Amino acid sequence: MPIDPTDRHLLTLLTENARAPVAELGRKLGLSRTTVQSRIERLERRGVIAGYTARLSEDYEKGQVKAHVLITALPKLAVRVETELRRIPEIRTLHSISGQFDMIAVVVAPSIGELDGLIDRIGALEGVERTMSSIILSTRIER
Repeated sequence: MPIDPTDRHLLTLLTENARAPVAELGRKLGLSRTTVQSRIERLERRGVIAGYTARLSEDYEKGQVKAHVLITALPKLAVRVETELRRIPEIRTLHSISGQFDMIAVVVAPSIGELDGLIDRIGALEGVERTMSSIILSTRIER
C-alpha cells in the first residue's frame, strides 16, 4: 500500500494524538478540514488505520511494573500457547520472534509480587517449555 508523504505526516500526527480535531490536523498539514477527513476515511477503508486506542499517562504507567517475557513453546502446542496467552489481560503485546525463543510478551503488573505470579502463570501453561524474563527499568523512546 503506497502512502504519500502527506498521509505519512497525518499518520504521525494521529499517532501522537488520535483525538486531535480534524481542523487542527488540517492547519498542521496545510490542508482543509474536508481534505483531511477524506484522507482519514480513505486510510481507514484501506486498513492502514486499524483503530484508535487510549494511551495511558506517564503517571499511571509509573506505578506499573513492566517486563519482557521470552517464551519457548513446544512446536505442536504453539498455537494453543498463543491462544492461552491472548486470554491473559496483563499481556500488552505478543510477538513471534526468531532465535532461541519463539515469542516475546510485554507484560504489565501493579507490583513485583503480581509480576512474579504472572510469569509463573505463563510458565505453567501447557505447551510452554521455558521462559526468561527481564524487568523494564525505564523506557527511553516510545513512539
